[in-house]
Amino acid sequence: MHPYPQDQWYVVAWSRDVGRGLSARTVCGEPVVLFRATDGRVVALGDRCAHRRYPLSLGSLVGDVVQCGYHGLTYDCSGTCVSVPGQSRVPSAARVRSYPVLESSGWVWLFVGDPENADARDVPDTHWLDDPGWAAIGDVARIACRYSLLVDNLLDLSHETYLHAGYIGTPEVASTPITTEVDEPGGVVRVSRRMRGAQIPEFYARSTGLSTPIDRWQDIEYRPLGFYRLDSRVAPAGQEPLPGGSDDGAAHMKILYAITPETEGSTLDFWAVARDFALGDEEVTGFLDAMQRTIVQQDVDALEVLELVVAAEERGPGVRELSVRIDSGALAARRMIEKQRAGS
Repeated sequence: MHPYPQDQWYVVAWSRDVGRGLSARTVCGEPVVLFRATDGRVVALGDRCAHRRYPLSLGSLVGDVVQCGYHGLTYDCSGTCVSVPGQSRVPSAARVRSYPVLESSGWVWLFVGDPENADARDVPDTHWLDDPGWAAIGDVARIACRYSLLVDNLLDLSHETYLHAGYIGTPEVASTPITTEVDEPGGVVRVSRRMRGAQIPEFYARSTGLSTPIDRWQDIEYRPLGFYRLDSRVAPAGQEPLPGGSDDGAAHMKILYAITPETEGSTLDFWAVARDFALGDEEVTGFLDAMQRTIVQQDVDALEVLELVVAAEERGPGVRELSVRIDSGALAARRMIEKQRAGS
């Protein structure tokens, strides 16, 4: 069984971070070099020269070809070697892998499986990242942990009460029961938590101007392996959406995570927060950016400690894991990912 589901799109970069230079990435254990061609499209090639395996990302981009910095073999955007110094004939085996790439709403998605199975319709909707009706922030964190630990973290938000107390955590997050729905044919896990008359954490109080008590909704939609969306709603307690969907008195956020396995012990965590309120308010944007970076770093610190613990246990006799009701979403996600891996 492959360590990662293969026939999937994974986010490999923010669009803003890919230019006319060569950028090295690792996705599902595969080294990749990224760059923009002269026509503006993003190109992704295997980051190892076919000759002596030297990283192409350490070479040069000349027009639309990549020249290896070791012996000068040159590759076009399809991964085909077009020039070998010292000889006119180019061996037919002189080529590197070319990956299907798609840009959508500020994220660069890369397909790691069989290119014949790459369907652009499978790329999740992230339009909030560049929709004028929303304001968005985002970045990427590299976590020295296996991807499954991040999946567990995101599917069980009860940890907000303890790990993120004073930021987004309040007692109600841990004490409110969840509902879990698993759509096997659709490949989706949904976890919802509806908090009534709850305390408002600083993250929402300072950004929305609301005060305690609030009704706070958390509706997760997770598409294993690589895409997670949290629909967050906060409103004055007792204020329900009007018939027809109008919810003008509430504040809404789309909190997105693209989970990209890097190696078996490291994960790229692309995160974004989009809001439909205080549009154009740079003070609110700066506040949310600083808060979210702190929250992400708290997760990074905790998950890197947990990776050390889990890795140590795997080297020893092992410890049986205990699961409880709040793990229902994470356990469903695990089962779905295992099926994906088995089909890779």
